[in-house]
Amino acid sequence: MTDASGSSERDRPDPGLSALVSERHQLINLTYRLLGSLTEAEDVVQETYTRWYAMPSQRREAIESPGGWLTTVASRICLDQLGSARARRERYVGAWVPEPLPANTEWVSGRWGGGTTADPADRVTLDESVTMAFLVVLELMTPAERVAFVLHDVFRYSFAEVAAIVGRTPTACRQLASSARRRVRASESTATPAAQRADTVRAFLQAWEAKDIDALIGLLAPDATATGDGGGLVPAVLRPVEGAEEVARFFAGRIDVVPDLTLLESMVNGQPGLVAERGGVPVSVMAFDIAGDRIRQIWSVLNPDKLRLWRAGSSLSEGRADAAG
Repeated sequence: MTDASGSSERDRPDPGLSALVSERHQLINLTYRLLGSLTEAEDVVQETYTRWYAMPSQRREAIESPGGWLTTVASRICLDQLGSARARRERYVGAWVPEPLPANTEWVSGRWGGGTTADPADRVTLDESVTMAFLVVLELMTPAERVAFVLHDVFRYSFAEVAAIVGRTPTACRQLASSARRRVRASESTATPAAQRADTVRAFLQAWEAKDIDALIGLLAPDATATGDGGGLVPAVLRPVEGAEEVARFFAGRIDVVPDLTLLESMVNGQPGLVAERGGVPVSVMAFDIAGDRIRQIWSVLNPDKLRLWRAGSSLSEGRADAAG
């Protein structure tokens, strides 16, 4: 069948496809922030696509805002997953740390990587709402708090829109976001310029390589904490190491335990961090929370399942250049 212009219905672009392409950027960015795992975020986005195309074409065409529908469905899937994630993480071996992202995290030819020709819609935006410190605070929230807060405070949805997504009243959603906001404010550290953060991480790297415990202690806040995530797949401390001296001695000791490590500066979730490589393969990615010139938190992700982007060669060289700058 053709229309007045002579085009057949089969030739017309699928409105669902165009909507998915235009909304891909938001869906990936939203679901990663909601779940703290790019692997799980990919699964949610795929499930959202599947549900869209499972609908009869007439029903898809009747949806006034495909983008709004996609966001609603993805958010609801995340809300369900966050509820079950708590139980899964209680069974997780050791501490659970969000999946770290390298610079230029984007989808390239069927895989995540750092190519320069990737569709910008597939890039994960690395801003202050995706730092490791921020994601760790999100983990402390209830599923409803997290969804309401991220949708409203990060993605600027109105409370009426949030209410329609999470199935609560606008007033209840406002209260959820307010509670979540208090958690974020309570955890916030003193704002530190990017160059100063990079200098502090570089100084930590140099002191670590020199096994200079006094220098390490001088770079750490008195109540500094180091958390490792091996997921039970590789050796990692099961509980956080606490206190400046304890953290300093722990890291100084690691140099002797694994003598063939190469330590490199790199951007981690948009902030200066470190990568430990063995034989050219990343085995640990470290993110830092820095207040002034002191390190408050160190998160070391060793779980190989969470390092797939780094092991795929995803833009480490550019990240290191950014960190060194």
